[in-house]
Amino acid sequence: MSDSSMPPARLHPEAELAREALSTPLLSRAARLARWAGPETRVDAGGGLVDEQLPAAAEELGLSGEDATADASAAWRAAVDAGLVDVVDEEKGTVTAGADLALLTGGAPQDVLTVWLAALEAALADASVPDLDGLVDALAAGDGSGELDLSSVDWNPEAEADFLDGVLGNLYLLTVGEAGPAGPPVPLPALAASVIVPDDMPEPTDDVLQEVSDAMMRLDDQFRLLEPSGLVEYQPVDEALLAEGDEEPAPPQDDTDVTRYGVVRLTPLGLYGLRARLLEAGFDAPAVGDLADKGADALLDRTPAFPPAAAHAETEQWLARREPLDAARELLAAARGTDGNAPLRRLQCQQALALVGVSAEPALREVLDDAELGGLARVWLTEHGATDVPPPSEAMIFWLTIDTVAAQLAAEGHSEELQALVEGLARQHSGFFATAWRVEHPATADVLEAMGRLHPDKAVAKAARKAAFKARSQRGS
Repeated sequence: MSDSSMPPARLHPEAELAREALSTPLLSRAARLARWAGPETRVDAGGGLVDEQLPAAAEELGLSGEDATADASAAWRAAVDAGLVDVVDEEKGTVTAGADLALLTGGAPQDVLTVWLAALEAALADASVPDLDGLVDALAAGDGSGELDLSSVDWNPEAEADFLDGVLGNLYLLTVGEAGPAGPPVPLPALAASVIVPDDMPEPTDDVLQEVSDAMMRLDDQFRLLEPSGLVEYQPVDEALLAEGDEEPAPPQDDTDVTRYGVVRLTPLGLYGLRARLLEAGFDAPAVGDLADKGADALLDRTPAFPPAAAHAETEQWLARREPLDAARELLAAARGTDGNAPLRRLQCQQALALVGVSAEPALREVLDDAELGGLARVWLTEHGATDVPPPSEAMIFWLTIDTVAAQLAAEGHSEELQALVEGLARQHSGFFATAWRVEHPATADVLEAMGRLHPDKAVAKAARKAAFKARSQRGS
């Protein structure tokens, strides 16, 4: 997946995330059990606490109720997997404090987050395992060898892990959009449908809806297990929706309150964790700030694909590392060019320069006579109240107009805003097309052709197409 299809994540500072990680039930419990463990602590062959010690572990954690020992067992497994506890003698089942335990109090934020990520992997592995009662039935259905007969249960470990990874991947994509983790929670039916319903299916069939319903209930169990890790905030499926017997609630078909069907939100810590997993898996998962130490060419080339808020934040971080006037000059130099992406670079440059402020004025005055940047410079200087700004020539006005429309086409396609711009140009300049086709801009013909498609007036659209033909003929001659 390229960074053009995956927006950059806006991550919270690592120090803040590390504090959140330390306060999660999963890691705080794991650390407490690691400090509680002593010479008398015994583990089984898999590193888990022996059954006899689970009640004491649950008591140490202040847990009660029917899930107390299960929660204590999960916390212990997280402690082992995160390196907070080491098994020193497998035969005797003895343990000692792990080397990473000290990192939780004496390590840097990155160290704490690394430990949390290891604990998160343990939680994700637990969430991919089906109900233990099903596994007991599978063992009973075996051939007497004592081995699990996985064929007797509807569970494929690899497929289950892939399913959960797919769901979390979609949740990540929904979270790194414009609103970020502060956006509205995602309804569980929509999240389940995102990995079940084919993109080319206009209306899901009854069989597909049943698959979505089954997936919802699997996810309900999984998100309940994952919430203590700090990965997500989760409001479970309303118990009242569960039909009598073993039936599962169907996805809502109308304006029913979808929160009753479960809603989930990725936390800022969860956003950090899933991005780390994506990077580990080889995906290109950018974060805001990645371009701060890159050149202006990288900033102008890559931020057009970002959501507006992310592009704004990325640009602010890039500018923060540079002197304003030097930054303005670097941006203007990177905005030059006659390639297909150049108009969009100049649009991004204009937006970046708006964040620099009046200290950029000398750089803008230096390019007033530049064929590609002179129009942009005049607009910026006028908007910032500068005096003695020379008026643009007609040629410069038309060149800037073509460049602006070309940039909008590249950024938005055929949007309502662009259509309004096209209609305004044709209305304000009655002879626009008679002059525009002569503009020596690489995108002139494409822009005029697009204006012909966008303008609702047939006569104006015809004039635009005729001008586009002339522009192509001129360039071809």
